[in-house]
Amino acid sequence: MWVFVRLLLAWLGSWGCAGRLLAPAQAWAGSREGQGPTLLRARRSWVWNQFFVIEEYAGPEPVLIGRLHSDVDRGEGRTKYLLTGEGAGTVFVIDEATGNIHVTKSLDREEKAQYVLLAQAVDRASNRPLEPPSEFIIKVQDINDNPPVFPLGPYHATVPEMSNVVIQVTAQDADDPSYGNSAKLVYTVLDGLPFFSVDPQTGVVRTAIPNMDRETQEVFLVVIQAKDMGGHMGGLSGSTTVTVTLSDVNDNPPKFPQSLYQFSVVETAGPGALVGRLRAQDPDLGDNALMAYSILDGEGAETFSISTDAQGRDGLLTIRKPLDFESRRSYAFRVEATNTLIDPAYLRRGPFKDVASVRVAVQDAPEPPIFTHSTYHLAVPENSAPGTLVGHVSAMDLDSPASPIRYSILPHSDPERCFSIEPEDGTIRTSVPLDREARAWHNLTVLATELDSSAQVSRVQVTIQTLDENDNAPQLAEPYDTFVCDTAAPGQLIQVVRALDRDEVGNSSYVSLSTPLGSDANFTVRDNRDGSASLLLPHRLVLPRQEPYLVPIELRDWGQPALSSTATVTVSICRCKPDGSVASCRPEAQLSPAGLSTGALLAILACVGTLLALVVLFVALRRQKQEALMVLEEEDVRENIITYDDEGGGEEDTEAFDITALQNPDGAGPPTSAPPTRRDVLPRAQPPRQPRPPGPADVVQLLALRLREADEDPGVPPYDSVQVYGYEGRGSSCGSLSSLGSGSEAGGPCGPPEPLDDWGPLFRTLAELYGAKEPPAP
Repeated sequence: MWVFVRLLLAWLGSWGCAGRLLAPAQAWAGSREGQGPTLLRARRSWVWNQFFVIEEYAGPEPVLIGRLHSDVDRGEGRTKYLLTGEGAGTVFVIDEATGNIHVTKSLDREEKAQYVLLAQAVDRASNRPLEPPSEFIIKVQDINDNPPVFPLGPYHATVPEMSNVVIQVTAQDADDPSYGNSAKLVYTVLDGLPFFSVDPQTGVVRTAIPNMDRETQEVFLVVIQAKDMGGHMGGLSGSTTVTVTLSDVNDNPPKFPQSLYQFSVVETAGPGALVGRLRAQDPDLGDNALMAYSILDGEGAETFSISTDAQGRDGLLTIRKPLDFESRRSYAFRVEATNTLIDPAYLRRGPFKDVASVRVAVQDAPEPPIFTHSTYHLAVPENSAPGTLVGHVSAMDLDSPASPIRYSILPHSDPERCFSIEPEDGTIRTSVPLDREARAWHNLTVLATELDSSAQVSRVQVTIQTLDENDNAPQLAEPYDTFVCDTAAPGQLIQVVRALDRDEVGNSSYVSLSTPLGSDANFTVRDNRDGSASLLLPHRLVLPRQEPYLVPIELRDWGQPALSSTATVTVSICRCKPDGSVASCRPEAQLSPAGLSTGALLAILACVGTLLALVVLFVALRRQKQEALMVLEEEDVRENIITYDDEGGGEEDTEAFDITALQNPDGAGPPTSAPPTRRDVLPRAQPPRQPRPPGPADVVQLLALRLREADEDPGVPPYDSVQVYGYEGRGSSCGSLSSLGSGSEAGGPCGPPEPLDDWGPLFRTLAELYGAKEPPAP
């Protein structure tokens, strides 16, 4: 044991602890040899205040690490040592009599580096403190028991290719960096040589080979080791991995994998059709590999175009204008590929473009016939006889020029079948005479079909214009029916009439209007020389008359040959109000647009119709009454006629009269004073009736009946005299009213009849029906 303590003191002496441990150690050694303690100082104090213990010590337990001794302890056994503080009684224990301190278990410096304890000497009997408490420290001495670790590992680094700085790695060692070399680390590369190196002190990883190329190898795995004890043998080590990914830079120019590209395309492929793809290879990635393509030769640039696809890698060769196998069968040109983005730092590795040759062969394909013109415009005069030549169309088979072609007209383009076409030579002729005024243009669709291949069909539009001829005489633009006031002044303008010519402008640019030669010039026609004429009153007025004037006008065009026509303008003479509006016109003028309104005309017609119906009714009643009287005369029968009249004289209305008075009142004998002999016959009792005026249906039915009887008996005139008996009391003896239609002056007891001519203009038609003379015109 003494040997172990000496070795420990020697080791501690090398760290500056010999002075502190010498006295207690000698004292303790002397006690072991039987010698008395040797006091080095007279003052009362603790022998030391700091102890050391080696961590992870695995020797026999408990292990003595030191001894406490007070100057008041005379070795008499009266002093008692107490220990309090961190780990006292558990990790550290003290012998109360001797003051020896032992550690009871292995300690870890990385867990706890030191312990602070409080020591005190007391009287064993009374526990009275012999001196104040004293604090001391027990330090855990470090040993190299922790390897280096990389807390942030494993590492990942992405760096541009051609660069040399990659990343820095850092390891940590839990050992005491202030004690020995236990925490002194050194970095080395275990895996990744010869591409990468590491700085031994800082841990910075760099590329060991200049200009590392991503296209050669993109990802590297580097293993870095950290070793303590300065890298010497016996030190502990730890390692980590660094994954290095090289990012791309535009350091590679494009390159066509082949120098010549050959394509073929059918001649029927239209503009925009894809011919082929070209790709210039570029080992770079992303934007660094984007390409732009162009055609260098003008010959190819006119017929073809090239563009980059959506990914920016391939060149798409397309047709720019139609191809024709018969005119050219192949094309040769050069295509250039260029990087879109170029890094100036790598221009020395350029040029960043490449050129390849392209050949395009045009293949023949069956084609429909081709017309010599894209459209045809033909013309033919109107009224031409059927079979007149209009023109011809021509088409040719480019694949076989000698192949025959057949022509036809698409049916729906000529529904009226106005034209025909010769199938062999395409001659177009008229089938019917054409009328320009009915249709000026005809749009035909002509088909050309190969005789050897009916599937090869082409079509063309043929526009045929119908040329105008002067075949329409001019006429008035509308029917003119006008009026003039009877107070109009000489030379007054009555109406402006306009001419219309259906021919084309070249034949109807001017139409003259005039009064025909030899006609009665009641009015003046003045040509305005613009296709119109003014109708004027003559300077010498004529007397108004009832009938309207019919004014003839001659219209003549200036075509070849010139055509003319005569039209009539109706002019009515009307009586006008002071403001110039129409007051009244003759019947003819009333029907014109310048006369009365439509409502007034309808009202007048209704009145006239009503009067005619009443006349027919009167005639029918008269005819019926006359037939009844004729029957009575043949049978020699006397009957009584009873007339009921609400406006009569009461009982006198029911008195009977001899029938002979009704037959011919004028021929009856003079009245006698003696009462007439008669045979009274009492009438049958009949209920009184209220008189009902005849309605329109009764009038129509009676009129039809009378017309039928007139047809069956030609001897009966349709308008016969009507015997009317109207008795309004005693003494009433009106004679026959047949004179209404005869115009005689005898009127009977009731006075002469009033002539119908004097009833006004409304009853003039009625008077004409009964033979009244037409009054002179006012």
